[in-house]
Amino acid sequence: MTRDSLLEPQPAMEPQHKAKEPQPNVKELQPNAKESQRKFQHWRLDTPQQSLVLGSENAALPRVLYWGSPLPAEENLTALAQSTHLDINAGSLDKLAPLSVCPQTSDGFPGQAGMQLRDAQGNALWTRFCFENQAIHENHLVLRFSEQSLGLIYQLDIITDTTNNLFTLSAQLHSDSPIYIDWLAAPVLPAPQNADHTLEFSGRWCGEFQLKKVPWSAGARLRENLLGRTSHEHFPGLIMPCKHADNNSGSAFALHYAYSGGHKMLTEELSDGRRQVQFGNAGQSDRKLSQHFATAPLYATYSACGLNGLARAFQGHLRSAIVKFPDASKARPVHYNCWEAVYFDHDIEVLKDIAERAANLGAERFVLDDGWFKQRNNDLTSLGDWVVDKTKFPDGLAPLISHINSLGMGFGLWFEPEMISEDSDLFRAHPDWVLGPLTQVQGRQQLVLNMSLQPVQEHLFSQISALLSEYPIEYIKWDHNRVLPIVDAAQTQGIYALLDRLRSAHPQVEIESCSSGGGRADFAILQRTHRLWLSDSNDALERFWIQHNAALFFPSEVTGSHIGPAHCHTSGRELPIAFRTWVATSRHMGFEMDPRELSEGDIEVIKDATQWYKINRHWLHQGFIQRLDCDDKAVLGEQQIAADGSQFVVFIAQLTVSEQTLPRPVRLCGLDPNQQYHITLRNPQQSAPTSRGNPVLKAQSITLSGQILMQRGLSLPVAFPATLWIIEGKLA
Repeated sequence: MTRDSLLEPQPAMEPQHKAKEPQPNVKELQPNAKESQRKFQHWRLDTPQQSLVLGSENAALPRVLYWGSPLPAEENLTALAQSTHLDINAGSLDKLAPLSVCPQTSDGFPGQAGMQLRDAQGNALWTRFCFENQAIHENHLVLRFSEQSLGLIYQLDIITDTTNNLFTLSAQLHSDSPIYIDWLAAPVLPAPQNADHTLEFSGRWCGEFQLKKVPWSAGARLRENLLGRTSHEHFPGLIMPCKHADNNSGSAFALHYAYSGGHKMLTEELSDGRRQVQFGNAGQSDRKLSQHFATAPLYATYSACGLNGLARAFQGHLRSAIVKFPDASKARPVHYNCWEAVYFDHDIEVLKDIAERAANLGAERFVLDDGWFKQRNNDLTSLGDWVVDKTKFPDGLAPLISHINSLGMGFGLWFEPEMISEDSDLFRAHPDWVLGPLTQVQGRQQLVLNMSLQPVQEHLFSQISALLSEYPIEYIKWDHNRVLPIVDAAQTQGIYALLDRLRSAHPQVEIESCSSGGGRADFAILQRTHRLWLSDSNDALERFWIQHNAALFFPSEVTGSHIGPAHCHTSGRELPIAFRTWVATSRHMGFEMDPRELSEGDIEVIKDATQWYKINRHWLHQGFIQRLDCDDKAVLGEQQIAADGSQFVVFIAQLTVSEQTLPRPVRLCGLDPNQQYHITLRNPQQSAPTSRGNPVLKAQSITLSGQILMQRGLSLPVAFPATLWIIEGKLA
């Protein structure tokens, strides 16, 4: 890549970010006086819901002058820039260093710098970039700055999605000579002053997407993920609610760093009160001398209507610009996954019987999970040998697939391509393909393949592609069951390259991203896949709140959720079939139990819910998941509303026993206050045996205004824990 070509949008970046709107929305305001042309430069970007204004003084790297609710069309941006100038207090440097899109140490910036570079000999490079040129494409602003004394170019890209109210920011760095890039932040944004805390995402296996309130305080807070994958522990997202914001009201900002490897997030409050947020690849994870580096995309949005406005932006952008299904017109099929029915014990006649039972329940796709390949009888062996086990399947997979297809179901297959077992033909032939030392501590009795090696990619492509060519496989469950021994950005780029190549060669195949559940869930992996296995937990109580928090970023059609067995193997709990079923129905539905163990009553519940899902999925998977502000601490609720607002469904989970004797009314959201809605409680029979009264929804439907539904709410019957109410609403 040349210095001149750096200015143009890069082909690998544009498809995932480019908005589809026909009208440009980037405005540049040039100062009137020629002599001040390089002194003040401003760029304004707008969606119908927000404005972002950048300003550069004396040709320096720009800083964010404003980010928030839409500005008037004729706002004086020069006056705006002047209004942001701050005083200098005693004891400070003589000039206040700007909090730019990449704060520089050479400016005397008192906080964490946005760039850390070293030359080939390891000496630190001090930069001072100067404006060079710009390009304004359709909804795409490109600004380029040079550091001529060091032969460096810094490029800032911002792409505006006006339909979904979202900005995509990224940074690139080019050097005339090879250097070490220890840290390059994606474009740095300021955090709001009228906020007491941020909302971070923590997690664990079977407990992903835990939302944590972190108070703002003086100094820097660093969260660095050194696990080599997106991880359960450190989802790369941040929500910054302003004071008094909740799910449905108030101002809030949100960021998502779309990267599937080790990453870093830094929030910092300087001693002067300014606040910054930085996201980027994990420090020093780009281990080689290089001349070009690009951050992953940083998705940013502002909402004046609480966290649900943020969720609509992320859900809508992912749906329209990131995930590309092989056939967008095809309904998302109901899955059956055999893992928790048979584990490694694959017998073709047993599998055929299970497939028949799954089809009877309403399944439309059968996924053959771990255990189908050469000598794979437990988790100690065979990873890397992706050939069909002739002992279990003497005639290959064709007889099983043919039977599954005859039942009206498509066929999917499990892989874990990035891993290798010591007891495998591949390891015996190529121990040098292992990532990290052979003496490393193993994870799940397995090692990791070095995906940066071209022979590794060729081997995996050859074996996987051969199976996809031989059999009518429409779906891959792509697993990744351990953290990496070292953090290396080349590993992430290697898996991207392999997925891209397989997608190109087999465009009809859908791929699910699974990583011990939700360990690799981000927009970058979804650019290459079509579904997230959000958690290995099929405990529906846990699964509901995991799905609830993940919905701040991910829409329902990409979020897999399965009905697990009565006894959950990850929590030890036993939960009612109705609760397990409807929690799965609220996302991309599937089954993952042994259907041979189901009672007639269980089968009736599952069939009923599956039929409901099939009738409603056409609008559910184009609609939006909105979180409800529930006044009862024992209750968690969400509302899925059609894109045109004509209908909705509300899922209210009674998680524990309420503190008061009666449930508090549940207030809905996102409705037209002046419209009338016909409301039905679909499952009043789920009320607790202690419920002795007659709330109206227990016996009949009711029609109410959106104003009443959002302000007063709905009264529901008394419920035991592990009850999920399903409330359906339509415009009257």
